[in-house]
Amino acid sequence: MAGLEEDIGQPRGDGRAIAARWSPAVEDERGLKALELFGNPTDAEVPLPSRPESAATARRLAQVVVLRHWKLSPKLTEDTVLLVSELVGNAVRHTGARVFGLRMKRRRGWIRVEVRDPSRGLPCLMPVAVTDVSGRGLFLIDKLADRWGVDLLPRGKTTWFEMRVGDR
Repeated sequence: MAGLEEDIGQPRGDGRAIAARWSPAVEDERGLKALELFGNPTDAEVPLPSRPESAATARRLAQVVVLRHWKLSPKLTEDTVLLVSELVGNAVRHTGARVFGLRMKRRRGWIRVEVRDPSRGLPCLMPVAVTDVSGRGLFLIDKLADRWGVDLLPRGKTTWFEMRVGDR
């Protein structure tokens, strides 16, 4: 499995691209590796570089935490992983940050995911059309999360969402 990420989309000798083979076991392995390399976002805020690849890292961390550590439902895990990806994507695309922080918390009946960045620019929920190819991040968060918001900090902000645990 090592090196699979680097090979995805790279041409083979005959010019065809190598396709990645997805499997739960491979994703679990990658998630555990991300946990080892970056830290556990339930223990402390995990700093991630502001690069597109960090969305995959954040998704893997979220999947390991929600499904394996917290033992929550696959549906809740799927929704959480999607929304984590959207928050991280927004931090990478719109904040100009070099690093952002990922934090995940659980309390009775709720999970909370936070992405902290140094920008004080507020995210804006925009109307989405069926034909739109981008700009759906906050729309998805608004539809799938039970609640979400932004906390302004002296230097930056934390964008967060929360989901109920018990009734999913």
